[in-house]
Amino acid sequence: MTTATVILASASPRRTQLLSQLGVPHEVMSADICEEPQGHEHPLLYTQRLAMTKAEQVFNEVSGRLPVLGADTTVTLNMAILGKPADEEEAVQMLLALSGKTHEVITSVALVHPDGREVCSVVTEVEFAELSHDACQAYWRTGEPADKAGAYGIQGLGGVFVRQLRGSYSAVVGLPLFETAALLKRYQIHTWQTAL
Repeated sequence: MTTATVILASASPRRTQLLSQLGVPHEVMSADICEEPQGHEHPLLYTQRLAMTKAEQVFNEVSGRLPVLGADTTVTLNMAILGKPADEEEAVQMLLALSGKTHEVITSVALVHPDGREVCSVVTEVEFAELSHDACQAYWRTGEPADKAGAYGIQGLGGVFVRQLRGSYSAVVGLPLFETAALLKRYQIHTWQTAL
């Protein structure tokens, strides 16, 4: 078994799967941080701040034993941040707000390394089909939207709502493959290690 070369500061199974897809052996250690926006924080700056805070927290917890990768994904419509829904009513409201419109999904990836700290971001445009109230309620009952920003998961059942996507699919899922690989490479952390 290949020794871990990085720690992923996320409990998301989707991010673990994507990092494994890059062939980067890693440990998983989730970060417990406050995810509330600070005042009228710009969605891009908000996402970058959370990604870096997660990475820094775990890096400090492990005393810099390994580089740490943190990530955060934010769904935004007209500059409003759509977080994880608190209940069915909020989830349905979010989905109806996205219905028939194009929104942005911002994913930021931060690397905290003994040699430096860096964050990169990817913005993807996602166009939704027109959704009925009944469809939104039925989707909520599947249990999928409860822990998803914007109340949907593109890689799951919610993918049926997506009419068109302009940008990075893997970023919408939670970790942009191309940009993450480039970020790691700048710090001599190579992809496809598990394939060698």
